[in-house]
Amino acid sequence: MKYNFDKTVNRINNNSAKWNEMEKNFGKDDLLPMWIADMDFETAPEILEEMKNKLDQKIFGYVSRPDSYYQSAIDWSKKRYNYDIEPASIVHSPGVIPTISILLKNFAKDTDKIMIQTPVYPPFAGTVKNSNKTLVENKLIQDDNGNWKIDFKDFEDKAKDENLKWFILCNPHNPVGRVWKKEELKKIADICLKYDVRVISDEIWRDLVYKGHEFTAFASLSKEVENITITCFSATKTFNLAGLQASFAVFPRKDELDLFDSKLGALDIKRNNPFSLVAMEAAFNKGEEWLNELVEYLEGNVNFVIDYVEKNIPKVKIVKPEGTYLVWFDFRELNLSNEEISKALIKEGKVALNNGTSFGDVGSEFFRMNIACPRYMVQDAIKRVDKAVKALEKDLALI
Repeated sequence: MKYNFDKTVNRINNNSAKWNEMEKNFGKDDLLPMWIADMDFETAPEILEEMKNKLDQKIFGYVSRPDSYYQSAIDWSKKRYNYDIEPASIVHSPGVIPTISILLKNFAKDTDKIMIQTPVYPPFAGTVKNSNKTLVENKLIQDDNGNWKIDFKDFEDKAKDENLKWFILCNPHNPVGRVWKKEELKKIADICLKYDVRVISDEIWRDLVYKGHEFTAFASLSKEVENITITCFSATKTFNLAGLQASFAVFPRKDELDLFDSKLGALDIKRNNPFSLVAMEAAFNKGEEWLNELVEYLEGNVNFVIDYVEKNIPKVKIVKPEGTYLVWFDFRELNLSNEEISKALIKEGKVALNNGTSFGDVGSEFFRMNIACPRYMVQDAIKRVDKAVKALEKDLALI
């Protein structure tokens, strides 16, 4: 490989939330952090070079956003996903969740119900509740092989409600790792069109998809679907730039874009910071080779975890993710509570994973591991999980 993803990067002294907030979130600070979704890899050197050039200018005042900033995102979307974005329909936003929050507070009525598909990224439910709207869950289901599916009967039953006005789609899906197939997205689209449900499509994970799977932008299905969809995406998850606070939103209707832009203006958060401006554009224009190698490396990490678990921790189940760098662990065969499992992971394994209950009730007895780090860390982490499970099994045997 041209890029070295095995390199050790010490993040303890750089105010990393992942490394420095474990005491706050897990009660201990001596854990191996495999939780919050950012990477322990240096970002692409091509991006770093552009940021260094900006640093060398030695002035960090307000920046003006050139047309090339948007064009880089438009060209990337067309090249990789055959997704055509009109330049007049795209706007900068400080992040996907701020975008969703502004949309729900200003576009949805107080009587509107908002549907999400659990288990899902916790801020989805949080933004709905914080906007004082009614949350509706379409719970994902598993087939006999454990594969995660959409319960389309339940989806349509809930879409029939005349107050169900918005659906937040997560594609690829965090945490179960599904990259929704085009046929699945068409079924969603048909139901939403039939019952006049608008779609907010969070596609921030779209670049991190493994072999044999293909990402489809929801709005690209048809002009009719595009007209009901507001799309959110970014380079930040892909290139480990999340701290720079930058994303894009695509609006099919100009009046909605103008309203959204005015709300950003009212909050005085319309501008990029000087580094996000150059980093995002460099990512889309110069980062493809780095990304391709990254995805290959990440899939190697995923395969290692699955192979280890199958051979050494048979009571723990994993369905291989189709995308993202997240692995969704199923501990249900242990017949223990989330609290008991979490306590063992922290006390015996000394490893920090996301508790599945934060993703919704259907996440009970599941935990999420972030494998976007050098392989030696992944190897260490899964051995720590193994140690925690062995301790639990020993305790069960003594009962």
